[in-house]
Amino acid sequence: MLRKPAADAAPAPQPNATPPGTRGPTRISDAMLSALRAQKATAAQPVSVFTMPQHPAGVLPSGNTGLAMDSAIGGVHSWANGFALNGFFTEGLTFLGYAYLSELAQRPEYRVISETIASEMTRKWIRFTSSDGEDKADKITELEAEFKRLNVRDVFCKAAEQDGFFGRGHIYIDTGDTDNPDELQKPIGDGWDKLSVAKFAKKPIDALRTVEAVWCYPTSYNSNDPLKANWYRPDTWYVQAKMVHTTRLITLIGREVPDLLKPTYSFGGLSLSQMVKPYVDNWLETRQSVNDIISAFTVFVLATNLGETLQAGGDQLFKRAELFNLVRSNRGLMMIDKDTEDFQNVSASLSGLDVLQAQSQEHMASVSHIPLVKLLGTQPAGLNASSEGEIQVFYDYVHSFQEKLFRKPLHFLLGLVMISLWGETDDGIGFEFEKLEETNEKEAAEVEKTKAERDQILIDTGVISPEESRQRVAADPDSDFSSIDVDDMPELLEEEEDGLVPKGGSPVKDLDGDNETKDAA
Repeated sequence: MLRKPAADAAPAPQPNATPPGTRGPTRISDAMLSALRAQKATAAQPVSVFTMPQHPAGVLPSGNTGLAMDSAIGGVHSWANGFALNGFFTEGLTFLGYAYLSELAQRPEYRVISETIASEMTRKWIRFTSSDGEDKADKITELEAEFKRLNVRDVFCKAAEQDGFFGRGHIYIDTGDTDNPDELQKPIGDGWDKLSVAKFAKKPIDALRTVEAVWCYPTSYNSNDPLKANWYRPDTWYVQAKMVHTTRLITLIGREVPDLLKPTYSFGGLSLSQMVKPYVDNWLETRQSVNDIISAFTVFVLATNLGETLQAGGDQLFKRAELFNLVRSNRGLMMIDKDTEDFQNVSASLSGLDVLQAQSQEHMASVSHIPLVKLLGTQPAGLNASSEGEIQVFYDYVHSFQEKLFRKPLHFLLGLVMISLWGETDDGIGFEFEKLEETNEKEAAEVEKTKAERDQILIDTGVISPEESRQRVAADPDSDFSSIDVDDMPELLEEEEDGLVPKGGSPVKDLDGDNETKDAA
């Protein structure tokens, strides 16, 4: 039989009950835990590293949705994904997609890096040279004019930018066959062989155009024999559903990925944007964190009786706080009750924030090889500090990258231009990349003086003749006398009779009163 407790009886104590007058611990509901579990599970979802790249509609012809490979490629992808995801997958090491890379190209942290390298690679550009000892001045002049007409320098600069943004840049050689699908699928040779001569003899190149990687999709390639030159090299590309042979589409890839990843990257390379992304993410987070600390580095704390807010007129406490925030300044006054209230100013230390933010920003330069003075405009601090060494190292890197990325495509294009102009190639004409270093007028004058003294010594010792020195001066593009006529040699005897004093001689009068030159020796 159950008995009802008396009305005045104290309730039985409950286990873990909160004593009266104290605040109990915050309760964590099941719904809160469920939401956190779902959020963590979503963040930990595996990302498939080896997948097919997604291109906009229309790039591939109707019915073509992927690469034509053997039926076992699915198993290879599964194996590779399993290896990459079992503890080896970090920091999003997978192809980000051309849409996302295009969005990143809007941020200055990504854009400036690619633009700086591309502009430096084409700032001084190339100089045509003759290596067979013959006078090729007229031919070189024609080549310079044709390269200028085709806007080769700007086109290569833009393609290098696209390589930085997307990992792949294309230059389409417009031969006038853009609307001829059958001809677009045919090769045009390597620029120096008989096939190129047959295709381009006395046929001008209409134009050079860059094509972004998102509009180009590889079709067939050799995936059977890695001993052949075309191993994992596309033979043709789909360009908005048009099949274009690879020789008609100069492809620039500065940072190739391993063969296993090439299908995932649409046979492109690793973009600078993707390489620098972890460092940019750290910089953006650090920049925002520093800004948040500066915005709220000091907090005013008023210790008072918050129980008054539950009484009649308790809103006066919040109005008092709002009034203080509206009128507070260094000339203001805060009045508090000396017995029941306490006012404090709690501030966070700002020392070292500038160093942390600067270091986070400087880390972006480590990936791009760009000195801080060029990338960020940051001058080195300290006595006698200089950036000359860093800039020289950067110029060495740019020159090596020019040789790697531009040498082969420019050699190919040079042969095509020769054939289109003269119907044949000239093996005696080549090109060199101009030096990137800039000299001031004083330094240039000192260099010219050193060259003149060297020529004088070589002439006096009989190593070279004055004619050969004159040819050297005329062929030097940095010389002030590069426009002189090499064949118009001055007559030293006539000039001496007119008063020219040779080196080491001085005019004297003989017994007849005529001026003669007397050897000082």
